[in-house]
Amino acid sequence: MPIKLDSYQPLREVVFETLRNAIRTGLLKPGQRLMEIHLAEKLGVSRTPVREAIRKLELEGYVIMMPRRGTYVANLSIRDVNEVFEIRTALDSLASGLAAERISEDELEELQRLLVQIGEYIEENNMNKIVEIDTKFHDLLYKASRNNRLVGIISNLREQLTRFRTKSMSYPGRLRETLEEHRRIVDTIAQGNVSDAQKAAEKHMEKSEQTLLKSMEDMKQDVKNKKKESE
Repeated sequence: MPIKLDSYQPLREVVFETLRNAIRTGLLKPGQRLMEIHLAEKLGVSRTPVREAIRKLELEGYVIMMPRRGTYVANLSIRDVNEVFEIRTALDSLASGLAAERISEDELEELQRLLVQIGEYIEENNMNKIVEIDTKFHDLLYKASRNNRLVGIISNLREQLTRFRTKSMSYPGRLRETLEEHRRIVDTIAQGNVSDAQKAAEKHMEKSEQTLLKSMEDMKQDVKNKKKESE
């Protein structure tokens, strides 16, 4: 649909967020070619903000620009996931350790409230709310590290896996495992135990990576099965 031009944001940012959301939700699928002219026509804008948005999407890992071949929605390989999680594990461990030293009482109470909310939404099987509150949980945890540069780096890496997040969290049994892992992180932070907080964050990242890889394999198998059925 054409973009609404009454947004307070610069047009290039509106176009960027629109395209990013289209990739996250699967409207633009992995491997799909992105044509500037076509996208500009669909969005009702000129090619310039589309070009700027695509460059930013490339920086965040959403698209790949291939010389003389064009721009495509990025596929995630097992190697991509491994590389991202190697960095995320180290950074989340650092953030949790810093939070154990620097978190405020209000932030700690808010983390605990968010855990209660996640538990309630798990009972209701409300995936949209679970993802929303889970995002708030991690944002607050990172904020408690009191290191803005660290927060920025983690946020960029997290963006690269966002479109696979719901699928991963929906993996059988993963929601309750995640909740328990979060509780362990909060408990160790509340105790001010830097080492245990780091270990809890590392374990959470390792389990998250394992589940994401399993869900990606399931998605590939689903595609193969559908292809066989259509033959």
